[in-house]
Amino acid sequence: MAGKIFYRERRKVGEKEKKPRFKLVAAFGTDLEFYSKHLRKKELEQIAAAIGAELVLLESETQAGSADDDVEIKD
Repeated sequence: MAGKIFYRERRKVGEKEKKPRFKLVAAFGTDLEFYSKHLRKKELEQIAAAIGAELVLLESETQAGSADDDVEIKD
């Protein structure tokens, strides 16, 4: 079974900044240790290809919309 690597976009990094834009959240089904929490997309893709893992992008609140938008309050 191939493992999965879960990651999300960092909130405090802009598109033109020269900082890693993605944050590692979790790894499942792999015997792999990460020493860095912030990675570039290319780095994540290379790691996943080398170990045969699948990359899973987690949606952030800004991508999925705020949870408050879906809540209906009745008086």
